[in-house]
Amino acid sequence: MGSIRAWGIDVGSSTTKIVGVDGEGAVGWTLLEESQPRAEEQIERMLQQAAAAADGAIPRPLVATGYGRRLVAQAERAVTEITCHARGAHRLLGHGGTLVDIGGQDSKVIRLGPKGEVLDFAMNDKCAAGTGRFLETTGRRLGVEIGRVGEVALAARDEATLSSTCTVFAESEIVSLLAHGVGVEPILKGLHRALVQRLVAMIHQVGLTAPLLLSGGVARNPAVARLLEAETGEAVVIPPHPQLMGAYGAALAAMESAGARSGRGGATS
Repeated sequence: MGSIRAWGIDVGSSTTKIVGVDGEGAVGWTLLEESQPRAEEQIERMLQQAAAAADGAIPRPLVATGYGRRLVAQAERAVTEITCHARGAHRLLGHGGTLVDIGGQDSKVIRLGPKGEVLDFAMNDKCAAGTGRFLETTGRRLGVEIGRVGEVALAARDEATLSSTCTVFAESEIVSLLAHGVGVEPILKGLHRALVQRLVAMIHQVGLTAPLLLSGGVARNPAVARLLEAETGEAVVIPPHPQLMGAYGAALAAMESAGARSGRGGATS
């Protein structure tokens, strides 16, 4: 662990993540947990785990991001999710592109320029539609675990049409479809289609620059990637650790800031 040079922590609504990067910006250590109500206590405990992994040293430099970034008193600074996700995506792609980040309770679409600059973005944080919570809530109603909703949807031969992308109204539609004898598989495929179409509307809002990168916990759902490809006509790229994009970008920001302070250069935005 002596090679870790910088740290990032992403305090999200569903999960909290820590990433440590080496001097070249490669991921060297990670930790992910479901977010707990007592956020400050969880942050302190997770940072202690990071310190133990780093031979007892306090994780420094440390940049925080996510909706709970202001709760990380140990961080040198807090950086917005958009900035951190853009940093992480550009590091992986090496050029411009479009990042679709689907979290538990919000989703983001960020269009990047060739140098990683944010050209435009759209964010859905007011409604569960287009998020992992949409699939989790409706999947539970259908008796399917969240980890299996994607594969069950892809197994469907038919597809039900859901007119609403609102979680509350969609649940009413599901009850009606079930009452009319529609199977679980086609309903789930219709749910995925509704979620993806909501995301595609956001993509059109900011403009699509290939490649299309998918991150967040929902990136592990195979139906979302498949339907995004079908709806956009673009191949979807999924990074090795899609849930860690924000924390990774925060760690890169910490490394760049440390480099700038020591005279080695690096962005500090």
